[in-house]
Parts: sequence; C-alpha cells; structure tokens
Amino acid sequence: MSTVIWSEYIRYRAKLRNFDLTKIEEIIKYSGERYYDVETGRMVAVGKHDNRLVIIPYESSGDAIAPVTIHATTRRQIRFRLRNRRFIINESN
Repeated sequence: MSTVIWSEYIRYRAKLRNFDLTKIEEIIKYSGERYYDVETGRMVAVGKHDNRLVIIPYESSGDAIAPVTIHATTRRQIRFRLRNRRFIINESN
C-alpha cells in the first residue's frame, strides 16, 4: 500500500476548502479515474468528496504519493481538458 506524504501546503489548501484529508487519501489511493496532466507533468486523480467532484494533482515515487493540491471541478471541465489534450487518459490503472 502506498504511503501518502502530506505537505504543509496541501494541509492548508484542504483546510481552506473544507476537504477531509482521509477522503483525499481514499481518492488518491483508490480512484479508478486518473489522467496525466501534460501541462504540469503530474498525475491527476478524480473522485467525489461528499457531493463535490474534485481533481487532485499528485506526484509519486516508488511507494510514496504526494498530493500537490485539490480543486473542485466539473465533468465539463474534465471533458474540455481531454478534448484539448491537456489531460491524457492513464491506461495503467
């Protein structure tokens, strides 16, 4: 099982946006919807946090995962990023 490394920044952003770190960890570890963000070079996990759809950019190395930030989003925004090839579907799930 991967270890999640929490930076002070992600803790701050989660608190500011009223996101629970436990739910963020579940999304990062178990989301079946992942993309590669061509612009940032990071992987992105997508999931539901309560009633909000969120994207969580993260970096991984070996057995460690480091979430960078978390954003509420919409399906429309995700489709737009896929159409414009900013996001590429991650086939290695």
